[in-house]
Amino acid sequence: MFTRILFPTDGSDATPKALRYALDLARLCGAELHTISAKELFPYGAVSDLQPTPPQEFLQAQERTASERVKAVMEAAQEAGIPCRASTVEAAHPWEAICDYAGQHRCDLIVMASHGRHGLAALLRGSETPRVLGHCGVPVLVVR
Repeated sequence: MFTRILFPTDGSDATPKALRYALDLARLCGAELHTISAKELFPYGAVSDLQPTPPQEFLQAQERTASERVKAVMEAAQEAGIPCRASTVEAAHPWEAICDYAGQHRCDLIVMASHGRHGLAALLRGSETPRVLGHCGVPVLVVR
């Protein structure tokens, strides 16, 4: 049924539960798992004056964090005997990176965690899941 499952990870508390679903589905379908973690872009311009970290340090920290996230997924996939490809991607908007990756790599399912934020919390902290659902042509399994 599915051959390539995309699992975007942000390292949040909701990630482990969603990862279990992604791994179980990949095992059942004999699918390859793809995992990505988005790195924030350095806020060049007026905002960068407020950024206490120099650009290179900021970017290195973003890469380190994103790499740790996908490494954790890769290790879980390896333990489960599931082939896994991992990438870190720079993105102004993670939902765009998720949709782009899914299309470029011909993923046929996205499994992602939902934080369950609503109202002001969703507005202030953002929520990528509704944006992926609204903009991506690939089926999405949302795990709460």
